[in-house]
Amino acid sequence: MRFMSQKEEQSKRFSTLSDLEIKPLYTAQDLKNFNPKTELADPGEFPYTRGIHKTMYRGKRWTIRLFSGFGTAEETNQRYHILLERGQHGLSVAFDMPTLMGIDSDDSRSLGEVGKCGVAIDTLADMERLFQGIPLDQVTTSMTINGPAIVLLAMYFVVAQKQGVSLDKVGGTIQNDILKEYIAQKEWIYPPRPSMRIIQDMIVYCTQHAPKWNTISISGYHIREAGSTAAQELAFTLADGLGYVQAGIEAGLDVDQFAPRLSFFFNAHSDFFEEIAKYRAARRMWARFMRDRFHAKNPKSWLMRFHTQTAGCSLTAQQPYNNIVRTAIQALSGVLGGTQSLHTNSMDETLSLPTELSATIALRTQQIIAEETGVVNTPDPFGGSYFVESLTNELERQALDMIQKINEMGGIIPAIEQNYPQKEIARASYHYQKQLETGEKVIVGMNKYIQKEEGLPIEILYIDDKAQKNQIASLKKIKEKRDEKKVQAALQRLRKAAEGKDNLVPPIMEAVSLYATLGEVSDTMKEIFGTYTERSVI
Repeated sequence: MRFMSQKEEQSKRFSTLSDLEIKPLYTAQDLKNFNPKTELADPGEFPYTRGIHKTMYRGKRWTIRLFSGFGTAEETNQRYHILLERGQHGLSVAFDMPTLMGIDSDDSRSLGEVGKCGVAIDTLADMERLFQGIPLDQVTTSMTINGPAIVLLAMYFVVAQKQGVSLDKVGGTIQNDILKEYIAQKEWIYPPRPSMRIIQDMIVYCTQHAPKWNTISISGYHIREAGSTAAQELAFTLADGLGYVQAGIEAGLDVDQFAPRLSFFFNAHSDFFEEIAKYRAARRMWARFMRDRFHAKNPKSWLMRFHTQTAGCSLTAQQPYNNIVRTAIQALSGVLGGTQSLHTNSMDETLSLPTELSATIALRTQQIIAEETGVVNTPDPFGGSYFVESLTNELERQALDMIQKINEMGGIIPAIEQNYPQKEIARASYHYQKQLETGEKVIVGMNKYIQKEEGLPIEILYIDDKAQKNQIASLKKIKEKRDEKKVQAALQRLRKAAEGKDNLVPPIMEAVSLYATLGEVSDTMKEIFGTYTERSVI
């Protein structure tokens, strides 16, 4: 194992997570061709490098969200009420693996996974229990679901209607970013092109009936968690976004009808200044793409609104209390970068789902940043910094080069089919792992400053098999009570819509309102659209 000498370290340093070379000093010479009027402008002005709002957090603080979901809907509902009482602003739903894959809890493939990494949702009854006592016109909800997103959204809308809330008053976000699943997270059901048809139907339906709902959260987070660099996260996320805008236009919508409801979701990793620069570059790039490439006229279509989550892959099982520090620094970069919504990870998430204590610490982290540090007092306090502006420019340059390659391939779907993003991320991830093994990159407590630990260092949340038994028993009762003939007739109408060109949202809402299961609805569409198998990246 070879470590650089002090002299070598002084002469050549790289960004912590990528190979952006960092110079010892940045001066005005690094920005000699930089035009502040066109590259910066003021906060709230095109191209929004310095933020999308003129007053930023002096006008409105970011939305505080914590990713919550475990066991049954009843258990998660209790956690939601606790977090809302303690100052959380919006809800963020974590689903278990069977739900993420469109599989029911009583399916043999669900064995051992029900309720383990999130909440189990099989039918409308679960969704009703999940939001018991929570008026859906008074909170915004973010749902992290992709392959079967249309089914979960339909359930959420039906719950709102049963509460007496009209859909035009329902606000929130569904992740629904299927392209990044093929690139990074690998939780898909259908092939890319039928999946894009489903997303088109969701965009059209929400544009017409639920105008406050964000139809896609275009997610770089999982791309970064898979091992990408900051520049790759930026490039592939925006390339996905361009693909969705094109899909909306091809569905017959004017770009200004739906673009203002698109949102983004970025990772806040550990290289503090690089992350701030990434968010600034992202806003500037998106504004120019929307105005100049898609000719959007409404300034709201130019705005990149984004949610940020601290980096789960940066957390360590070793010395888990260190994760509180990592999370705080990462969250601060998101705030200084101008996020509209923020999720702070809990210190125990490499070991289990968060305990109530660790979730509260994660919540308090955001509240301390907001209330005690003074960083909310002025927008983009690093604006004009030689270092930050240079990093912003370099990240934009690298990302534009990758987007150009994707354009030359015919767009993001052909690029995915040719494994371009997957190969680039695999290379970056392998390179980073080698750097960890040689000690070139340091993770405190893991490959440096190691100490012996015996047993689990903290108390963790344990989800036993009782959750699965209870969930399956509940599902059985629902199936026994529902009108089976009406359910099958509704599924047949969904099948016909999938075979034709009718919008899929109304027949899915009808089916779930009759307590058709997630698996039944997903499988009905699978009969028409087929399934997807990834080709090897190698």
